[in-house]
Formats: sequence, C-alpha cells, structure tokens
Amino acid sequence: MQLFDTHCHIQESEETSNAQDATQKKWHQIGNPLADDLIAAAHAADVAFMMCVGCTLEDSRRALALTESRKNIWTSIGIHPHEAQAHLDEPGALEAFAALASEPSVKAVGECGLDYYYEHSPREAQQKVLRFQIELALKHDLPMIFHVRDAFDDFWPIFDSYKGIRGVIHSFTATEKELQQILDRGLYVGLNGIMTFTKDHDQLKAATTVPLDKLVLETDAPFLTPKPFRGTICEPKHVRATAEFLAALRGETLDELAAVTTRNAHMLFDTE
Repeated sequence: MQLFDTHCHIQESEETSNAQDATQKKWHQIGNPLADDLIAAAHAADVAFMMCVGCTLEDSRRALALTESRKNIWTSIGIHPHEAQAHLDEPGALEAFAALASEPSVKAVGECGLDYYYEHSPREAQQKVLRFQIELALKHDLPMIFHVRDAFDDFWPIFDSYKGIRGVIHSFTATEKELQQILDRGLYVGLNGIMTFTKDHDQLKAATTVPLDKLVLETDAPFLTPKPFRGTICEPKHVRATAEFLAALRGETLDELAAVTTRNAHMLFDTE
C-alpha cells in the first residue's frame, strides 16, 4: 500500500528564523525536526509520496530546496491569500515567484485562493494575486491547489473567467452544494484530518459522496492532526489515520482508498 500526502509544509520544519510564522511555531513545539526524519516516519506509515506546498515566495523557495534532491517528493509554489498584499507591496516579488514555475520539481501552483474568514489581506489584493497565479499555472500547464474559505461566491466567478484550469480544492469542509460546484468544474477534492474530528454532519455527509476518482488525501502538516493523535503536531505520516477513517466512513477498504487516491494524485500532479 502506498499513500500520497498531497498537502504538507515540512519545508519549514527546520526553520527557526521567523518567530511570527505560525507554521514555524508549530514545528518549533516539537524541536524543529529534520525534514528527512519526517519523510522517514512517513515512509514507515506507507506514505510514499508528498507534495510540499508553498505559501510565500520564500516558503516556495524552501520547498524547492527540499524537493529538488529527493525522490517522490515535489513542490507546489504558492502565495497564500493571507500573504497577497505583502507580495503586491514588495517590488519584484511576483516576478521572482513566476520564475520558480520552470523548476523541474515544481508540479503545481498554490496554495492560493481567497480567505474571507480572516481577511489578513484585503479582498481586492487576494483576488489580484489569485488571478496572477491562475495565469501563471495556465502558462506552464500546471494544476492548482486552491484555498477557499468563506469565499466561494467570489471565487467561482474568477475561476470561471478562465478556461482549462486543473486542480484541487484543498481542505474541503463545506457541504454537498459546494461539493457539486467543485465536481461540476472537474476539480479534485482534498480531505484531511478535519474529517476525523468534525462534528458537522453536513461535512461528513459530503465526504461520503465525493466520487472516489475525484478524491485525494492530505495532512496540511503541521496543522489539523487527525484523531486519535489530537494534541500532537501533525506530520505526513498521519495521512494514514485520515485514510483509515475515511475508508470506514465511506464503506471502502483501506487498500482500495489508498490505491485510487494515490493514482488520482499522480494523475493530477503528473508525478508518475
């Protein structure tokens, strides 16, 4: 059995430079583990493949530095909606980011999208940087990893103004209505540890109705640790716990769920 963690942030596990970075703070709680140790632990849990997802220009560069010399681990370069205004304000940042798309280990663009729950960047800035990344992905024929929170009403008109976008809605936590909108556009659905501890029955019901051929698995490590490991820092190895939960929830065998979701991820990211 081989599992694919399609969304993790282990490129920041060894970083101690930015005390304000929430991801680095999480990794610091467990002593800034070596990325190679996290990868080895994942392999021991049958997690054979990983996608390191960038959230800023510098974070995407870190992901590239990690993945370019290792097998079965790749990079998605992204500017998170929280970081949109900062990248617009920094001269040359978007141009430098765009240059990364040609690197061999880059297999996707994102995470990018809209986040109206926090609005750490103004909505106009988020939308501008989202369009920039969509156009970059289309130029390089790369799939996209989308982060959409409380913002589908603005996200879909932007998405629908382009043709040929491929990708996944990361960390899906919405209802069957939003799920159908996603599927109607041919996108994949990324499920993670949230499903193991949510009390929202609509979310769980939607998770059971995602077609198996449109489902991929993720951790969002170091965040969203699944049961029964709540209270610890999430690692790529924990995608197995989410897979076990979803297989039971959906009435599938673990082997079947693992095989199909891993195949889906390889097809999405062109990693075979």
